[in-house]
Amino acid sequence: MVEAVFFDLDGTLADTAPDLGGALNELLGERGLAPIEMAVLRPYVSAGTRGMLGIGFGLEPDDEGYTNLARRFLDLYAARLCVGTILFEGMAALLDRLEARHILWGIVTNKPERFTVPLVESLGLSRRATTVVSGDSTRNPKPAPDALILACEATGVAPQRALYVGDDLRDILAARAAGMPAIAAAWGYLGDGPGIADWNADAIIARPLDLLHLL
Repeated sequence: MVEAVFFDLDGTLADTAPDLGGALNELLGERGLAPIEMAVLRPYVSAGTRGMLGIGFGLEPDDEGYTNLARRFLDLYAARLCVGTILFEGMAALLDRLEARHILWGIVTNKPERFTVPLVESLGLSRRATTVVSGDSTRNPKPAPDALILACEATGVAPQRALYVGDDLRDILAARAAGMPAIAAAWGYLGDGPGIADWNADAIIARPLDLLHLL
């Protein structure tokens, strides 16, 4: 019996690529560089700032100049946090169905609280989500299990009676480490690593409403 469903935010619950990609392209423009097409950017969105600066500038967090670019990128993103971001098609209906079945749902993301809280508020979900765990809510972000364990503690639901839905391999790894069934969201960004079939998820679903068949 599933008592709670937790969702990753970027690429699973909401399509945040338009605003994250827009912030990157604005930063590229400030540096005199050409914008990058959204289709190219989308696989890197789930990796947040690291992914955006990696595809945009070829930089890793330890590289010289990364910190200053990251700070500017985040400021640009904060200014356009929910301009083009929307829930994925079918997600609103899924949340309605979960609530109708009295199944708790929440959000567990690596996105910092600075962005998570106002974004969830802008999407109209802050009063509906049972818990929202951000990337800096625990010492160790995903793929560590800490955030999912915190979500279970907040909802009073044992990991074995919850599901975690995510669009990145680290989401599956975090769920496994927490002892929680892991569902891979094939509509998401999927990252640039191993293919979704190799993530060893308990199930792969093509659309949000497909989750109902697993409850």
